[in-house]
Amino acid sequence: MELAAKKILIVGLGRTGLAAARFLHQQGARIMATDTADETTLGDTVEQLRHMGVDVELGAHSSRVFQESDLIVVSPGVSHTIAPIVAARSKGVEVVGEVELAARFIKAPLVAVTGTNGKTTTTKLLGQMLQNSGMTTFVGGNIGNPLIEYVSSGQKEQLVVAEISSFQLDTIDRFRPHVSILLNITADHLDRYPDFEAYADSKMQIFKNQQTDDVAVLNGSDALIRAKAADIKSRRLFFPALQAAEQGAVLNGKRIILHVDKFEPLQTGYQNPNSKIQDQIHLDITRTALIGRHNHENVCAASLAALAAGGTVEGIQQTLVEFKGLPHRIEHVATINNIHFYNDSKATNVDGVLRALDCFSRPVLLLMGGRDKGSNFKVLADSIGKHVKELIVMGEAAGSIKNVLGRRTPTKMADSMDAAVATAFADANPNEVVLLSPGCASFDWYGSYAERGDDFRRAVEKIKKKTDGKT
Repeated sequence: MELAAKKILIVGLGRTGLAAARFLHQQGARIMATDTADETTLGDTVEQLRHMGVDVELGAHSSRVFQESDLIVVSPGVSHTIAPIVAARSKGVEVVGEVELAARFIKAPLVAVTGTNGKTTTTKLLGQMLQNSGMTTFVGGNIGNPLIEYVSSGQKEQLVVAEISSFQLDTIDRFRPHVSILLNITADHLDRYPDFEAYADSKMQIFKNQQTDDVAVLNGSDALIRAKAADIKSRRLFFPALQAAEQGAVLNGKRIILHVDKFEPLQTGYQNPNSKIQDQIHLDITRTALIGRHNHENVCAASLAALAAGGTVEGIQQTLVEFKGLPHRIEHVATINNIHFYNDSKATNVDGVLRALDCFSRPVLLLMGGRDKGSNFKVLADSIGKHVKELIVMGEAAGSIKNVLGRRTPTKMADSMDAAVATAFADANPNEVVLLSPGCASFDWYGSYAERGDDFRRAVEKIKKKTDGKT
């Protein structure tokens, strides 16, 4: 892909947009950047762009700039259906996302992970499995370090493992992972997609360019995924259960049983250590720190993908013992007076809340709320009735959540994280759980789910210090 002297517009100036600009600057492109935010909001990003000689348009998008470009690179936070992009496409301007741009320059085999929930845990787990198998591996994408940073750094790893969001899949063209994982599809981002079907179709894009020598790892428990995957070209491996004559992974209590035939090597001259594997491989999950069936399903998917990419059984099993889980994902924060506090701030949709509640047999005091993404909170009703002793709601969606779920359990409203945590602590009994699992985006009060989770930790620590001072 020749970029020198091309007139390229970057839309969206977050970390991805800035990383794309650095790469395009290296390639000698003529770069313009645009964002609807102002200079104060974007901080030193604007200064860095101008230092590279990038023309910057802020506060609005000019259709003229879009239509005069040779190529438009869209950041995942910007919808590919905004009017200036649609108009530019109609004039024949090519529009791609950062993932598509990066993939055209990545020579190592790609392993990609998508799904509504569990993407980051699975991506990190898979990367560590491959590294423990002796393979040099870059782990990035939607996980926080853009793929284009790998390209511009000049790194040459044996494999690239990437978390890929639906927003990134919306702007692919030739992007072709050699191994793709689809963990699950549940309602999310319905504030951006016209309906659930459109969102599901976006997730299926990960298989769009795969061929018969590629591998698709699929959640076979999801009838929608099975139906949509019927016509994909790649070899299909299913989890966490198999139908007759299928290959994949079976989740069986304390074990995962992998039923697979041989895999061909992904790289010329690289002998896949599992090329002669037949029938069954048993993995012990009794020593993993990951709790909950959903996490064990993530292990199934990561293990299958690791084998398909050349990982060893020993490297996979070692990772299951070593992997400690990730922050803000059913993360134990503290135990105070035998009350257990868990931070699940990453649960930004209702399916995430369901998965978290299913991890606990003890009564739960549940903290929910934030910015609604078009979620159907009614689907939580039965689980709330079964698991939740008290619901504490906060943020923009507090009223909506209370109206829908308030009849299923005692419900209180809080005007801050401190107030929510203090209320839960006051109302909890020993051996009960206080769980932050918001079911909403964080952007009403916070800049990210991580910032929200950190605020929860801080509020819990504040109570702990007070309690310790009384003992």
